[in-house]
Amino acid sequence: MNLKLKQYSAVIYLLLAFLCLTPFVAAPLALFLGLLFALTLGIPFPAFNSKVSKYLLQISVVGLGFGMNLQDALKAGSDGIIFTLFSVVSIMFFGLLIGKWIGMSKTPSYLIASGTAICGGSAIAAVGPIAKANESEMSVSLATIFVLNAVALFVFPVLGHWLHLTQHQFGLWAAIAIHDTSSVVGASATYGEEALKVATTVKLARALWIIPLSFFTSIYFKSRGDKIVIPWFILFFIIAMILNTYLNLPAIFTHNIVSVSRQSLTLTLFFIGAGLSGTTIKSVGIKPLLLGIILWFFIATISLTFIYLAFQ
Repeated sequence: MNLKLKQYSAVIYLLLAFLCLTPFVAAPLALFLGLLFALTLGIPFPAFNSKVSKYLLQISVVGLGFGMNLQDALKAGSDGIIFTLFSVVSIMFFGLLIGKWIGMSKTPSYLIASGTAICGGSAIAAVGPIAKANESEMSVSLATIFVLNAVALFVFPVLGHWLHLTQHQFGLWAAIAIHDTSSVVGASATYGEEALKVATTVKLARALWIIPLSFFTSIYFKSRGDKIVIPWFILFFIIAMILNTYLNLPAIFTHNIVSVSRQSLTLTLFFIGAGLSGTTIKSVGIKPLLLGIILWFFIATISLTFIYLAFQ
């Protein structure tokens, strides 16, 4: 990218980021703008974009906790506990089995299965070093999950309305079947307030499975002693819910925090979209993408069936 084009790209990047802080841009549109920008002009600040999207997402999720009641959240989250164990174990099993069947090596198959089973890129980032994944394996796995994650943000709300899912049903489905926390929150926020509360609670509870999965990974890949990454922002999310539930916080205070968090989440989705370059898409390859799609279809279908049967 020459200097003039890079400067032009940087200006457009900053203008679009600012636009995502206004009420005129919804979450799916923010992601689309980021994707469009990345695929046409390229990303001028890749390191900044990657880092800010990670931390801004975590801050946004914690802020959303100030709009939730702990007791209601526990009731909503308990609906997903029954299915979580089955889904995590089955996806890990089928991921390795199907990966071997289509001729993929063990490590990327394991990483893609981990991302599908728990929480997308966060799970891959946690177990990748323990599995001794090299840079290429990490990149391909993250790119696979990232591409499918972007698709989910657009497709799931449409499917939810088409299937006439209630707010509660959709929130549970999104939390189980969409990979990354960002798209879970983005899709459920688009669907409705109750869907957002259910989806956020269930997804963050699901993300805690990173801890037992990391221990299992160290045994499976015979790499005991490696550092296990714990998603600490989930603890702050719970603290925010406790404060909102048991302290008489001023309504204007909590309302403003939640409003700012929602808007910062929209900005986060722009940054995430802007991180998906043409190079990233090309790096995925047919086999990893095929594995990701099969596992995604499996969890989306089986979780939807479970939700229909359990919440008629």
